[in-house]
Amino acid sequence: MRGGAYVRAVSDASFDLRAGECLALVGESGCGKSVLASALLGLLPQNAETAGSARLGDLDLMAADEATLARTVRGRRIGLVPQSPAAHLTPVRTVRSQLAETLRQLTGAPRRGARLQAAVREAAARAAFPLDHLDRYPHELSGGLAQRAATALALVGDAPLLLADEPTTGLDRDLVERTVDELRRHIGTDRALLLITHDLAAAERIADRVAVMYASRIVELSEAQAFFGAPGPRHPYARGLLNALPDRAFTPIPGMPPELSALGEGCAFAPRCTRADEVCAALPGLTDGVSCHHPVPAHQEATRA
Repeated sequence: MRGGAYVRAVSDASFDLRAGECLALVGESGCGKSVLASALLGLLPQNAETAGSARLGDLDLMAADEATLARTVRGRRIGLVPQSPAAHLTPVRTVRSQLAETLRQLTGAPRRGARLQAAVREAAARAAFPLDHLDRYPHELSGGLAQRAATALALVGDAPLLLADEPTTGLDRDLVERTVDELRRHIGTDRALLLITHDLAAAERIADRVAVMYASRIVELSEAQAFFGAPGPRHPYARGLLNALPDRAFTPIPGMPPELSALGEGCAFAPRCTRADEVCAALPGLTDGVSCHHPVPAHQEATRA
């Protein structure tokens, strides 16, 4: 709830995620991407309500109680690279101390000694965190360093599912590529990655499939090769996002995203869409991976600059 009124932050979000796969969840701020990740981990505010199911193996995350999520899911079965890393780092402990404690809890590492310190250095290196900063406190880190520290902590447990919520925030392009490459290596053949990002270039680098969210709903679900290559996305909003990349013929999307508290019964993108007509007053379902009454023809390729 917000201000006494119900806001449906995520609606009809249905997808699967297989071992060895990266699914990139993309869309503008406020569309519901981070809310979806928080729901999977049971980290929504107390006044939030959930419905439906989200299965991780034989466990329904939506039905699991807090004790189960805390003891057996967070960190062990699902790792999280948070969107706001500074808020997830313990302010009174150094990065070294936090990595050591996480290693002890999740991997059975020794409580002290050379083996533990070697494991700490290895964990930091996986996320490109500089070893000479291990004894710094979170408030002594830049935004990019805090992001890398949070990534290192998330990778420690080698969880079967990794949720990475804007993991490249505050990083320069070289570090973006290094970070997403490490996330890709983390997947291997027996783990999965849900990458939540505004950075379509990062998604193109490592994603196997792409899910596009708009105004709480998934409006397109596509193989990454088809999305970034030929024929390109078929939803007009997804096509607009792709055309904002530097190597594309830039075509701005008119208007602004709607407030989630003011969504109507029809297509939420219709007020911004050049293809909209009276049919769009009804909400389109997801058909062949696209939720649109007037999808871009499959033969019409995305335009490159």
